[in-house]
Order: sequence, then structure tokens, then C-alpha cells
Amino acid sequence: MAKQAQDQPPRFQPVQTVRAYQRIVEQIEDALVRGDLSPGQRLPSERELVTQFAVSRSTVREALRVLESNGIVRSRPGDPNGPEILPFSQGPLRKQMTRLARVDELTLSELIAFRMIMDGAAIQLASRLRTDEQLAEMDETLVAMRAAIDVDFTAFSEADVAFHEAVARVSRNSLLQTCNEVVRGVVLSLISDKIAHATNSRALMLESLQHHAEVVEAIRTGNGHAAARLARQNLYDYYATYVPAPERDPLRALIDD
Repeated sequence: MAKQAQDQPPRFQPVQTVRAYQRIVEQIEDALVRGDLSPGQRLPSERELVTQFAVSRSTVREALRVLESNGIVRSRPGDPNGPEILPFSQGPLRKQMTRLARVDELTLSELIAFRMIMDGAAIQLASRLRTDEQLAEMDETLVAMRAAIDVDFTAFSEADVAFHEAVARVSRNSLLQTCNEVVRGVVLSLISDKIAHATNSRALMLESLQHHAEVVEAIRTGNGHAAARLARQNLYDYYATYVPAPERDPLRALIDD
């Protein structure tokens, strides 16, 4: 068998042509990573970029369109000062994460598990870092959630989002906030209609409200471990029934500690 494997010629992958504009984008992004370019600086003018890269003006313009779409530069046609390097923001990260979560082959179970991990981490931080004012804000979101139950699921969901945003802000970690926001939005977009029209929708909302109140109380007392576990349990109870039974084990593992 080994001899046969050695006699077989290797299999190669098709070669993909890389367009010139992509190389321009890569060079500019690499310069940002190295620190050779920084926000507020300007790239050379279109004419100078054509000369430096030895390509056509249309190729340079295509590269600038990609960079602008990615939130890296602001380019104005004919601007003699050249495209401006924009301040770093989480907009492009949010865009890429949303695309990953929506388009790639991520299961609902994977997305919920990620939410359970990120939400638990944010709440554990909140139990240590919260101020009295921030606790009051969380209490206000609970009041809004309670009132929304008698309106509809959409209103309840909006109040729920406000709660999680308030907690995430307390974590003082913008990356954690972005990850939570993106994944929460994708999960809700996938199953919110099912929850809204479930026969036990009201019961689900009441149970979720109770869990949220328990989380806030654990945050208030500084019991981060209990608060995080309650948050993970809440997410499991709320979403697990929409996950195929064989895929629930990783979710249960996050609350069985």
C-alpha cells in the first residue's frame, strides 16, 4: 500500500490569479500593520500611486474602492492631497464577523455556544466593575423588559438587547461588546420569528425576565461566577429547543460546572 501511495503523483490545487489591485490593497494594509502609515496621514495622489505601483489609473481606483469599503481610507476623486487614512474603528470587524456568522457554515449551536461564552465573560466582569449608576441602568432595562411582555416579542427583544448592551459597556472591553452585538444579532435574526410565534412565547419571556433579574442580583452582590452561570443557563433555556438534540451537548457543557 505504501509503495502504491509513493507511485501516485501528487495532486495540486488550481492556481488563482491575483489581480493587481489586490496587491495594492495588501501593500497598503501591510504598511498600516507595520506602522509606516497611521490615521490622519494621506496616501500619494492617484497620479503618484499609478507611477509607484506601475499600473493603470483604473487599477488604482479599484484598490481605493476596496480600501474605502473596508473603512481604511476616505478617497475623493481628483483630490490633490490623496486619500486619507481613517482612524481605526470596529466597523470593518463588525462587518466581517457578521459575514462570517451569516454566510459561512456556522451552526446555530456554535453561535449560541459563542454567545454563552462571551455573555458569561461580560457579566463576570460586570460583577466586579459595575458602579451604582450602572446597576441602576440594568434595573431600568428590567423594568422595560417587564413592560414589553404585554406588548409583543419585538418590544421585549429590544429591551433585552438594551440589557445586554448595558452589561457589555460595564465590561470596559470594546471587542467583547462588538462580538456580543454581532452574534446576538445573527442568532436573533435566525430564530426570532419562531420565538415570537411560539405558543409559549409569553412564558418564555417571563422566564427570561426572571433569569435576567437573578443575574442582576448576582452582579449586585459581586458574585461573578453565579452571575455568569445564570446567564449561560438563561441562554440555554431560551434557545436550546431550536438546536437539534445531538448538537446540544456543547451547550450543556457550558452550564454543567
